[in-house]
Amino acid sequence: QVELKESGGGLVQPGGSLRLSCAASTPIAVLYTMGWFRQAPGKEREFVASIGWDEPIAINYAGSVQGRFTISRDKTRNMVYLQMDSLKPEDTAAYYCNRLNSSNPQRAKTLDAWGQGTLVTVSS
Repeated sequence: QVELKESGGGLVQPGGSLRLSCAASTPIAVLYTMGWFRQAPGKEREFVASIGWDEPIAINYAGSVQGRFTISRDKTRNMVYLQMDSLKPEDTAAYYCNRLNSSNPQRAKTLDAWGQGTLVTVSS
């Protein structure tokens, strides 16, 4: 098991930006993918974006964030980032990261216990 810690959330106005960080407690093996998920109040957790740890980099986004969010990684620091631009009220949620066993979001399963997440609130 890898321990994951998310940070960077906060309150932002619609149209604003935030950068989330996910720190893994141990190096991530290249056969894995790292993903961001979110859970809004009263809703199920949903996939947001994923990035492979291998080369070439495989990146996937949920349709609702495509073009607004950018996922990136720093393998040397075992970090994954989520740059969120043009934020909307519907992006309000707790955001989590997790290790995945596949680069295909439709087939991937999470491998680690969920962290505490980081709360993003988009409101004027």
